[in-house]
Amino acid sequence: MPMEELYVFGTGNAQATRCYNTCFAIKDGDEYFMVDAGGGNGILRILEDMDVDLCHIHNIFVTHEHTDHIMGIVWMVRMVAAAMKKGKYEGELQIYCHQGLVDTISTICRLTTIQGKFYKMIGSRIFLVPVEDGETVRILDYDVTFFDILSTKARQFGFTTILKNGRRFTCAGDEPYNAECRPYVEGSDWLLHEAFCLYRDREIFEPYEKHHSTVKEACELATQLNIPNLVLWHTEDKQLARRKELYTAEGREYYQGNLLVPDDREMIDL
Repeated sequence: MPMEELYVFGTGNAQATRCYNTCFAIKDGDEYFMVDAGGGNGILRILEDMDVDLCHIHNIFVTHEHTDHIMGIVWMVRMVAAAMKKGKYEGELQIYCHQGLVDTISTICRLTTIQGKFYKMIGSRIFLVPVEDGETVRILDYDVTFFDILSTKARQFGFTTILKNGRRFTCAGDEPYNAECRPYVEGSDWLLHEAFCLYRDREIFEPYEKHHSTVKEACELATQLNIPNLVLWHTEDKQLARRKELYTAEGREYYQGNLLVPDDREMIDL
């Protein structure tokens, strides 16, 4: 059985300039289930660098409306629609999101760079698919269950699914874990969690004022929930060259499992 992989497209927070905004995909065979697209057309260069063919992305999930997660979708729609018009893209593109994002994504696409001939693909071969809290949808070969992370800012969904190897994979969004989401997160073999900065740097980056957590809190959570594999991202980028080293060192004080602090363009076996 082919190994599923986590394709890490970006790892930075909204203000990051030295790395791309956090977004990723699960690769299954030749297909990708993409989650968010960052804040601009930088996603196109990353896909190119990682040898990801747009024509093998038929499912995208948009977690929420913040710029660093949604604006790259405009470019994905633009490029997929162009490939469709040229006869290079087979099938349909499904873009999943909570109900409130359907009009938002459609409007952004209509008002920005997408020409009419491309915008018309929305509703014909590109579909904005609303999902509800707790709803399970079949995507590729996965039963993906979406859940409201109960954000204090914009409404945001995460998701959980069972991989083909039997492991539970959970994306908890880009805000601290809410205990009411425990039924979706507990028992996960892989947890993707934000870590805005090191705990020791909390007075510099003020994560709590932005409703984010630090490496310490994310690792304490993973320990509490017995998570064997923890991925930390959505970070600051001021010490990017040493981020992996520094975040791993601090995380080891609170978590003894498999701790991963990926860089942009990394691929991780799941």
